[in-house]
Amino acid sequence: MKKVLKFLFSRLVVVSMAILVQFCFLLFVLLKLSSYAVYLYVGLQLLSLLVVLWVVTKRDNPSYKIAWIIAILSFPLFGGIFYLVLGNKGMDKKQVQRIRNYAYQHAEQGPRISGADIRDTLGRQAPHLKRQSDYISRVGLYPIWENTRVEYFPLGEDFWEALLEELSKAEKFIFMEYFIIQEGKMWDAVLAILKQKAAEGLDVRLMYDDLGTIQTLPPQYYRQMEQAGIKCAVFNPFRPRLNSMFNYRDHRKITVIDGDVGFCGGLNLADEYINAYERYGHWKDTAVMLKGDGTWNLTMMFLQLWSYRDGKNANYQDYRPSGKTYGSDGYVQPYGDSPIDQFNVAENIYLQIINCAKRYVYITTPYLVLDNEMTTALEIAAESGVDVRIITPHIPDKWYVHAVTRSSYRQLIEAGVRIYEYTPGFIHAKMFVADDEVAVVGTANMDYRSFYLHFECGVALFCSSVIAKVKQDILQTMAISQEIHPNPNEKIPLLRRLGRAILKAFAPLM
Repeated sequence: MKKVLKFLFSRLVVVSMAILVQFCFLLFVLLKLSSYAVYLYVGLQLLSLLVVLWVVTKRDNPSYKIAWIIAILSFPLFGGIFYLVLGNKGMDKKQVQRIRNYAYQHAEQGPRISGADIRDTLGRQAPHLKRQSDYISRVGLYPIWENTRVEYFPLGEDFWEALLEELSKAEKFIFMEYFIIQEGKMWDAVLAILKQKAAEGLDVRLMYDDLGTIQTLPPQYYRQMEQAGIKCAVFNPFRPRLNSMFNYRDHRKITVIDGDVGFCGGLNLADEYINAYERYGHWKDTAVMLKGDGTWNLTMMFLQLWSYRDGKNANYQDYRPSGKTYGSDGYVQPYGDSPIDQFNVAENIYLQIINCAKRYVYITTPYLVLDNEMTTALEIAAESGVDVRIITPHIPDKWYVHAVTRSSYRQLIEAGVRIYEYTPGFIHAKMFVADDEVAVVGTANMDYRSFYLHFECGVALFCSSVIAKVKQDILQTMAISQEIHPNPNEKIPLLRRLGRAILKAFAPLM
């Protein structure tokens, strides 16, 4: 009973109820007014029709547009109004401009510009990989680097041990940016070091997403951090306002230490990520640690959003790498993606890997909610003889998303894609590896939220020995996973088929 009451009076429920009240009030006003004024009734329906025509002409993903068109036409009296309030994708123009100002004016500042010589070397070695790298450099504005040592962590427990070790060595600054933080074994050990380093005079900064932590951290947790000497920023506070701003979340997971050491991957800072307790069976997640010049891209990503939240323009040169020689093992290119422009960087990186693959593409993702472009790319690759394999969870964290994930299986399998479910539990890792030449370890799920609504990040590896470790880990994970073989004669009950169809139709809005 205490848990139920605590949840009912939590900030998530209170704010959500406030938004729902606004929604219901707007609905009541529209219905009431339309019942008294025939012109208003006709006007609202005409508005919905005009909104549908406008949606058709927009550059949004077709699946996203179809979902809204169905919703608007199902409720023509107020569907158009609600699309304008909730569905018109795009952050507040002033906020977008602030982020752009901070993001782009420092896009290529660093210890030295990652020059054309690195790109040319990669181009001579593998022209198709240079094309992928050039996309990240030109559109994402994140340069490619050598002089970077990379270590891969196949489990959260391995990542946590290395994170604590590197944090304890910090001498100048620590930057941490995470979607979820939860008090417990994992975070408490990290926080103890952060407090110690802040007391020693280091520049320690923490940024977390408000909605991501709304059920895992106490209200105004940032005040506790500031009292401990840790600078703290909360991204996009979840407020009781009926608009689409709450959709835009900071889903990145970044740690930067002294400019030389960086961490990135799927891991948040909560106990289930290191299997300190069992939530959805065994939790499988991955990360990479960078040492060297490549860390600069992660530093830049953090400072861009920090400056946006702080309102002050940081001197990026104060946080550049030391210039130490770490040696080169292939090429490293950390990158970020955001919903403030028309470029779907995270999805397009995945698409390029699939489209350029000659022998195989192996993928791990917790959610397989695909748009037409991604589905087509996977099918064409498999039908062309490329060995395409995907691992998804067997024990889901969100039943409705897992239902959409499973609804995609048959079509992909019929095209030749092999799909596995991670039998021991939940796989949260977001990884691609192809042809022993390229790999990505990052934060972007294969769903609409990651591709279109979230701030995301990842590390692309080209011609690196670490790629073999990523591949081997995925193969070992497949060995303990269950391959899916749909029964062609299976008769799925009508209600289940109807439910899946509805969920799939509205998947872009989940």
